[in-house]
Amino acid sequence: MLRLGCFAVIYVFLSSACAAHAAEPPLTRERVKAAVPALEKLINDTLSATGVPGMAIAIVHEGEVIHVGGYGVREAGKPAKVNSETVFLMASVSKPLATTVISSVVGDGKVDWDDRVTDRLPGFQMSNPYVTREVTLRDFLCHRSGLPSQAGDLLEDIGYDRAAILHRLRFEKPASSFRSAYAYTNFGFTAAAEAAARAAGQPWEELCETKLYKPLGMSSTSSRYADFVKRDNRALIHVKRDGTWQPRFTRDADAQAPAGGVSSNAVDMAKWMILQLDEGKFGGKQIVDAKALAETHRPQMISGFQAADNHVSLYGLGWGVSNTKGRVIWRHSGAFFIGERTEVALLPAGKLGIITFSNGAPTGLPEAINDSFFELVLNGELKSDWVKIWNGRFDQLVAMMVGQTTDFTRKPAEQSPAQKLKSYTGTYTNDYFGDAQISESEGKLILKLGPKKLAFPMPHYNRDVFTYVPEGESSGGLGRPSGVTFTVAADGQAMQVVIENLNETGQGTFVRKQK
Repeated sequence: MLRLGCFAVIYVFLSSACAAHAAEPPLTRERVKAAVPALEKLINDTLSATGVPGMAIAIVHEGEVIHVGGYGVREAGKPAKVNSETVFLMASVSKPLATTVISSVVGDGKVDWDDRVTDRLPGFQMSNPYVTREVTLRDFLCHRSGLPSQAGDLLEDIGYDRAAILHRLRFEKPASSFRSAYAYTNFGFTAAAEAAARAAGQPWEELCETKLYKPLGMSSTSSRYADFVKRDNRALIHVKRDGTWQPRFTRDADAQAPAGGVSSNAVDMAKWMILQLDEGKFGGKQIVDAKALAETHRPQMISGFQAADNHVSLYGLGWGVSNTKGRVIWRHSGAFFIGERTEVALLPAGKLGIITFSNGAPTGLPEAINDSFFELVLNGELKSDWVKIWNGRFDQLVAMMVGQTTDFTRKPAEQSPAQKLKSYTGTYTNDYFGDAQISESEGKLILKLGPKKLAFPMPHYNRDVFTYVPEGESSGGLGRPSGVTFTVAADGQAMQVVIENLNETGQGTFVRKQK
C-alpha cells in the first residue's frame, strides 16, 4: 500500500517532467534576471487561485544570489507576511543537506561512503545477518538496503524516538534482496547519518552546525525542531479542510532529523545552493571537500522509469539526478502531507539553482514554480501550465493512495453486533511495533500504542472489526479510519488483532500476551 508520507518516493512516481527544452539559448545572467518578474507574478497569481497561504523562493546563478523573496502569509487568517527570512520546515530537502554534511566528514578522512554501518554503530542490526554485516553508508543514502519503502515511519508516528526506531529496524522484513532495488527509507538514511556522526565524534545536530550551518552563516537553519518553534518569523503548516487552508497540525521530525528534520529559509538556502554549484566552495573558501561532494551527485540507483516518454529517474546520495534534453538536473522534493512542501532544483552546467518553499500541502506548487522558472529562463517564455500539471499529479497520487485503503466511513450493508467487549480487552504484542493495549472505558474500546501509550477510541464497525483514526505524517492528516480486526477463539477470547494501517508490509498482527 502506498502511504502518505515524507516525499521523494512520491517524486519518483511523478517526476517525468522538467522544463528544459530543445533549441535553448545560452543561460545568461540577463535571461535569469528577466525571468524573475514573470515568476513573481505567477507565484502571486497561484496563491490567489489556490488559497495556499504562503511561499518563498531563492534563486542563485554563477555564485551570486539573484533573488530571494516571500509571498503571502505565514499563517492563514493572520496578517504576518512571508519574507525572505521566514523559516520553513524542509522535510526531505533535509537529505541533500545531510549528505553535504557527511561529505565534509568524508573529506576529513573520518568516514567513507563505503564504510560498513556496524563498524560505526556497533549493535545496529537488520533482519538478515549478511545485510547487517555488509550494509554501508552508501547503501542507505541511495535507498538500496532492501528495507521496504518508508521503513520506520510508522514507528515514529506512534511515538518512538530515533534510537528506538533504529533498534527496531532489525524486526523489519525486507522488501527486496540487498542492493537489488530502490526503496525510499527515511530511517535507513538516518542510520547512515548517525554512523557518520559517530565517526566524527559529535551528535548529528551539532555536526550539522559545525560542518555546514556555521561555516556558511546559515544562522536561521537548524536540525532541531525546538529551534524552529523558537523562531518568531516561521511559517506554520496548513492542510485544506472544508474549502479553507488551516494550520491544524505540527510536525516534529527530530527522530528522522537527517532525513526530514531541517528548518531553514530562503536566505540561508541560497548560500547552500551556491556551495553545491561551486564544488563545495563558498566565499572563496573550500567548505566541503569537492571530491566527496561530487559523489553525492553521481547516480547510484534507478529510482523510477516511465515508458511513455522513456524518462528515467536516478538517485545519487541524497539527490535525485536526471538528464533532460541534454541538461543534468539535481533535484529533491520535500513534503509533510500534514502541511508543508519544498523543492530544490539545480542545473549544474549553468550554475543555476532555485528553491521554493510552501506552507500548504498536498500540492505540487514547488515543482510547478521551479519548472516554470526553468522554462522562462531557457525558453524565454512560459508555454506550459506547470501549476495545473503538478497539482493534477498530486491529486492523482492522493486519490490512488486513498483508493488503496479500506473505506471504513461506509457502514456495512448488514452489520453484526460485537461480542462482549471483555472478549477483546488485554495486551497484544508485536516485535516491531511493541504492545497494543485494548481497554474498555464507559462501554467503548480504547486502543493504546507506542511508548507513550497514545490513546485512540475504537468505534465498532462490524462483528469483530473496530476502527480508529491514526495520527501522524503517514496518515496524511486525512482523518480516515483504519480497521482493527480481532480473531476470536472458540472460548470467546480474542487471541490476535490486525491493525490495518500498521499492516502494509504484513507486520501489523499483534498476538495476545498470556498472563
